Formats: sequence, C-alpha cells, structure tokens
Amino acid sequence: MKLSIVIPAHNEEGCIESTVKSLASELDSEKIEHEILVINDNSTDNTKEILERLQNELSSFRCLDNLFPKGFGFAVRYGLENFSGDAVVIYMADASDSPQDVVRFFRKMEEGYDCVFGSRFMKGGAVHDYPHLKLLINRLANFFIKTVFMMKYNDTTNAFKMYSRKTMDGLKPFLSHHFNITVELPLKSIIRGYSYAVLPNSWTNRTTGVSKLKIKEMGSRYLFIVLYCLIEKWLSVGDYHKKK
Repeated sequence: MKLSIVIPAHNEEGCIESTVKSLASELDSEKIEHEILVINDNSTDNTKEILERLQNELSSFRCLDNLFPKGFGFAVRYGLENFSGDAVVIYMADASDSPQDVVRFFRKMEEGYDCVFGSRFMKGGAVHDYPHLKLLINRLANFFIKTVFMMKYNDTTNAFKMYSRKTMDGLKPFLSHHFNITVELPLKSIIRGYSYAVLPNSWTNRTTGVSKLKIKEMGSRYLFIVLYCLIEKWLSVGDYHKKK
C-alpha cells in the first residue's frame, strides 16, 4: 500500500525543508512506499524555490502550485485531488505533527480501517506549547461537536488524520474553503459509515513562521460545516452512506 502525505504550505521557508526531509527519512527507514506532496499555496517568500530544489533531491517528493483560490482548505483540496497513493494523510508544514505518528497511523491502516484519526487529548497524546486561549476554544468546540453527534471521539478539529483512497472518494464533493475542512472530512467519514480507529498523537507549536489559523474568522465557518454534516446525518436517509 502506497501512502501519500499532503502538506499545504504558505510562506513556510523557515521549516518546510526540515519537515519534508524528516518525513522522508522516517518513511524510508520504515520501508513504507510513499510520496510527499506539498501544495504551495501562493507563497510570497522563498518557499517555492525551496520546494523546487527538494523536487530534484528527493525521488519521493512532488510539489504543485495551488490552482484553486488561496487558502488552507483549497490547498488541502488541491492535494486531495492530485495524490497518487492508496491512503493519504494531511500533515502540517510547520512540523507540528510527528513523522513517527505517520508510521503508527499507517500500520493501523494496514489492518483494514477506512480511516485513522488522531487525538491529542487521550492517553498517550500530547500537546506542547499550545496557546492557552486556543486550547480553551479547542476543547469547547470539540465538546460541542462530540455532544451534538453523540460520539466518543474528542478531537475532531485535529487536522492529523489518515484516509483510504476509497474513503476520500466517498467524501466528495468537498465544501470547506478554509481550516474547517479538518472538521468536514472526519464528520462525513463517521456519518457515512466508514470504519475508523483513534490513536493518540502529539502536537508541537511552530517555532518559525506565523500560524495561518485566525480564530475570529473561523468560528462561523466551523459551525457551518458542523450543521451541514448534522443535517446530512438527520435527513439524508443514508443516500451518501458507504457502499458495501
């Protein structure tokens, strides 16, 4: 099974090279067939030049310019339209995710699950240098989602998740333009009946660059996608459910 790692990148010149190389090294050492696909999202710094150089250095690496409108969600969606693997994981350019977690999630996928979701807030999970206000908002938002969908999973907003190609095809069309795509994908997977496992993962705050997530701008967008998925759960009569 081939794994694709989709990484959206906007102005990540300070960290993208080390992120890609640490991933490639870990996956090579584990002998996992893979591609690392970075979507350059209209960067105005040296990110594009670094990516073009890496493409000549690493055989498993590809970079594409985002041809959709600018934004995290669109960059992720462009990657999800262009990956070549049998499974795909969304990975942050700022190295907040762990290469070792990618390996663990892939091994779980090999057991036959449609999806593997990460939780930073279960036994074995960890967060490092999480801003206090963002952490509070995160836990409130996830408690709300967990309650309205009556499920045990407690970290829906966590971007670090892995999906089979068949699952990803079953979640289309994608609606989210922004960071709310990290909520759209798992909620659709759950309500459409795809199997999933939950594993602990770690998250470490970036040490270079600037976070692209703007809390004030995202509240209504997260709520929109949550309500959309809730309406599908209540009213779609299984029209979009996983086909046997």
